[in-house]
Amino acid sequence: MEPVSKFIRDEPAEAAPGVARIDVDAVSSKEARSLYATRQPIYPKRARGTFRTIKWAVMAVTLGIYYLLPWIRWERGPGLPDQAFLLDFAHQRLFFGPIEIWPQELTFITGILIVSALGLFLVTSLAGRMWCGYTCPQTVWTDLMIAVERFWQGDRNARMRLDTSPWTFEKVWKKTATHVTWLLIGVATGGVFVFYFRDAPTLAGELMTGEAPAVAYVFMGIFTTTTYLLGGIAREQVCIYMCPWPRIQAAMFDADSLLVSYRGYRGEPRGPHKKGEAWVNRGDCIDCKACVAVCPMGIDIRDGAQLECIQCALCIDACDDIMAKVGRPTGLVAYETFRNVHVASDSERQPARFVRPRTVLYSVLIALVLGIMGWAWMMRSAVEISVIEDRNPLFVRLSDGGIRNGYTLKILNKTHGAQRFSVRTDGLPASALAIVGHENGNSEITVEADVVRALKVYVTVASAAKTALTGDSTPMSFVVTDLATGDQVIRDTSFRSPEP
Repeated sequence: MEPVSKFIRDEPAEAAPGVARIDVDAVSSKEARSLYATRQPIYPKRARGTFRTIKWAVMAVTLGIYYLLPWIRWERGPGLPDQAFLLDFAHQRLFFGPIEIWPQELTFITGILIVSALGLFLVTSLAGRMWCGYTCPQTVWTDLMIAVERFWQGDRNARMRLDTSPWTFEKVWKKTATHVTWLLIGVATGGVFVFYFRDAPTLAGELMTGEAPAVAYVFMGIFTTTTYLLGGIAREQVCIYMCPWPRIQAAMFDADSLLVSYRGYRGEPRGPHKKGEAWVNRGDCIDCKACVAVCPMGIDIRDGAQLECIQCALCIDACDDIMAKVGRPTGLVAYETFRNVHVASDSERQPARFVRPRTVLYSVLIALVLGIMGWAWMMRSAVEISVIEDRNPLFVRLSDGGIRNGYTLKILNKTHGAQRFSVRTDGLPASALAIVGHENGNSEITVEADVVRALKVYVTVASAAKTALTGDSTPMSFVVTDLATGDQVIRDTSFRSPEP
């Protein structure tokens, strides 16, 4: 590892009058990328500007949602959880406000994941790794950890000096305060995570008194550790080496994708600008390296598109600030399309095209999946049935020559009140239905709220009616009728018999 002192200069040279040239090198680049290289520390300088403000706002919103969502209440009625968002594994349901999803309806979760993936593809094709730069959990928590580090240890130069200084009392307490705060954030993150799986106030009290289930402490510990290590220690290493998305994203880009880019036609040739020097025959870049100093990934945006760049746009804020100080137009580093990165002058730039085949395709697919999910949700029934045929034996030949099949009929009542049902067969002439436990002729079935009731059912075809059977498998259906509303749910199956 290069000593931190290498990157500190007591009297930095001026890149322009009143603008210091920051002595910093890009530690993340294609040439430096290696699984076997010792990690060089990155000390991102605090940035100020439009994109930094946006990132603060996104951080506040995303962390606020994560930490506060389990505490929001939603009244659903007696005997039901009042937590607005709850992954109720114990009762095999997912609650989100008025929405209740059962295990049999996990296709909706699949649809949500598909829409999320397509949305990520769409955003990437339009504006590069905007997800990575603003809303990825790794980015959000790393930003938070860096803010904590800056609070206790100071900005870039102060942190670098602290790391190279002897272990004094000041260094010990500042480092201790930083890591303790990181651990507390990890504990809060892990604690909130387990709140999504059980009533938050109840579980919080149990965690404090030591009465919570062991699995809650295990997962809380796992998330505490991973938050501390990934957000506080590993940081950019997660994005560069652990995350597959930087290597997949290239398939989503095209010539009109917007990426944070350095406009070389404006900046080159770069170099320090002296007082009174004209701006003709030279570029606007004064080689101050402010863009490198603020980068949390440790790259130089002037080197072009790079796997390590998360498109956080902090280099835009840093460069715009410098351009304002030297009296040059902003936008030397800006969101730019691939098509315009290598143009020779501003007059050759072409406007970005947001409507193009790739973005239209992603948008149509998102609309299609959402439409299918909406239709499926409107058509969903409050009652579901499943039929499992007996496999051993497939059928039983009775002493009177008749044929009997056995089935397990499961009725799921997704309402919050007991329901009464009747069961009959359809499509099988001259058949008799018998339900175990209802031999007295009463075929009314009561299913309590929010439960699945399994029934053992036998269907018999008399010897005289066997001529109506078609081969060794005759199609038939079970019809379950809600006695209160008259609504019916039909499930197709088959009746097995010997070959004619």
